[in-house]
Amino acid sequence: MDVTVRDGLRFVQLTPPGSPTSIALGTGLADMRPGCVQGMQLVVSDIHAARAALAERGVDVSEVQEFDWGSFVFFSDPDGNGWAVQQLPARA
Repeated sequence: MDVTVRDGLRFVQLTPPGSPTSIALGTGLADMRPGCVQGMQLVVSDIHAARAALAERGVDVSEVQEFDWGSFVFFSDPDGNGWAVQQLPARA
């Protein structure tokens, strides 16, 4: 969805295919400077596929990093906001 409510107020809602969650961004939604948000996180079922899709689109994305609490890749959007993409660890 991409709706301009009025001058200075625009909502853009992104929903990945099959996801029950959306990301909302736009203009006039908050008083944050571009690039000030760090640590936004998305969870995916396949970290390697997610990394490949980001890299394929020209995103400067980190290599997959493995931790006990999951596998991650990291990147910044064009405004400098920091993102983490996580694949949860297998549950016993």
